Amino acid sequence: MSVPAAGLALLGSLFFALGAALQQFEAARVSPAVLARLIRRPRWLLGGLAIVAGTALHIVALKYGPLTLVQPMGVASLLFALPCAAALRRRRPARGELVSAAVIATGLVGLVLVVPVHAGEPRLTTAEAVVLLAAAAAVALALCLTARRASPAARACLLATGAGVLYGATATLTRVLVDGEWEFWFLLAVPMPALIALALLQRAYAVGHFGVAFAALQVADPLTAVAFGALLLGEPLPTGPASMITALVAAALVAAGTAALARTTPMSPSHEATAR
Repeated sequence: MSVPAAGLALLGSLFFALGAALQQFEAARVSPAVLARLIRRPRWLLGGLAIVAGTALHIVALKYGPLTLVQPMGVASLLFALPCAAALRRRRPARGELVSAAVIATGLVGLVLVVPVHAGEPRLTTAEAVVLLAAAAAVALALCLTARRASPAARACLLATGAGVLYGATATLTRVLVDGEWEFWFLLAVPMPALIALALLQRAYAVGHFGVAFAALQVADPLTAVAFGALLLGEPLPTGPASMITALVAAALVAAGTAALARTTPMSPSHEATAR
């Protein structure tokens, strides 16, 4: 049953990458890149549908294979995203971009595999849910303020990281809604961080360094979910010398790959930053 799971997860990663590339292509052409304007762009909406399809395929993949197989396959979206973005701009992805993306993907797989699988029922009290949302909002706001004075590549990274933190908070709440005990207002609260994250991500895409922004999102989202899971849901973290060394090496690969990607990935052409 693992082969269908791997195939579905890879196909889902391709759809997710294509959707992200389409949305970034449009975000770089609209000024300002706000949702009210982007939702009127058919290609941006098509990108959203592709992301939804990719997410659905990953969910289906989990029915045919274990999380330890499906999650690493999801990392492939980073490797698919750069060729998709380059194709939209009618250029070939630089070798340095692909190498940097491969290094990041390798690090992400390492981080994903060392996190123990938690089979318990997630529980979140009202106070803990408030702490979750407040902490995610505070971190995202701090990253946004820091991004104002950063270089273009760093700004894209910081804004996308803020979006990833908010998506990680959304994933934590969603996990409680699906498998645990929850209050009714949790259901109403879930769309809030997700919508803010979506808007923040479009601002990151509009900067032009798509590879950096997408990589930052891919890193921040799962790590935030793991952190909140450990702090609020009692989920385990890696333990033991081997796991800790693997996690440190994987984190170093992610950091080195992201830094290299910031130097190699080109900005979108300046004319694409202007609305038609």
